[in-house]
Amino acid sequence: MDPATLIGFVVSMVALLIFMVMEGADPMSLLFLPAIILVLVATFGAAMAHQTMDDLKKMPGWFTMALMPAKVPPATQQIQTLVSLAEKARKEGLLALEAQVKQIEDPFLKRGLQMGIDGTDPEELRAVLESEIAARKAEDKVAAKFMTAMGGYAPTIGIVGCIVGLMNVMANLSNPESLGPMIAAAFVATLWGVMAANFWFLPMGAKILRVSELRAATMELLVEGIAEIQAGTSPRAVRLKLTSLIPPSELAREAA
Repeated sequence: MDPATLIGFVVSMVALLIFMVMEGADPMSLLFLPAIILVLVATFGAAMAHQTMDDLKKMPGWFTMALMPAKVPPATQQIQTLVSLAEKARKEGLLALEAQVKQIEDPFLKRGLQMGIDGTDPEELRAVLESEIAARKAEDKVAAKFMTAMGGYAPTIGIVGCIVGLMNVMANLSNPESLGPMIAAAFVATLWGVMAANFWFLPMGAKILRVSELRAATMELLVEGIAEIQAGTSPRAVRLKLTSLIPPSELAREAA
């Protein structure tokens, strides 16, 4: 699991609480249940309204991908696996990989290698795998758009809550002692809307896109490796070609 998103949430909330304390505000004023219910539930409902029911069934996976995504294996680790397979295929032929393929956990790599072993035309194999990558990226984009939409709706819904609160204030002008707390409570809804959008929903959408990019890059690396193995390329050439696809900063980090 990659905890960066959860750590970011905590850092943002701590910064807000420190600011409130330094300004002399009561952090407990954030715990205004009507504002929380309105912003979170109404934002979720508004975002649901532009999705299909089939999309909504995938939401648990979307939130998991945003909050607790599986860590993408390092590219150098994938390259080492592909080079080992290339060595065996070079010495013993593609069919010799049959037993080894069954032990591979990555389903994408396993399917690609199995297609190569089965004698699939190289161009067809690449087209199938690239289509799978495109389909995965398109599905991830839907998830990211859902989170981004929530980030767009939340501030406006917070303003709606503020307006409702101010309406209540105007209806109680005859009771001056209660106006201050009522006005403060009205603005809490706006705070929750802006905070939910910028602390949570928009970062979650961006995180889904980032994880999708990393996963797609890894899958594209695997496609190149599978194609080279199928072509009978030497292990040294496979390593050089795949290494050239990795950003220099990542190579330096792995070497450190």
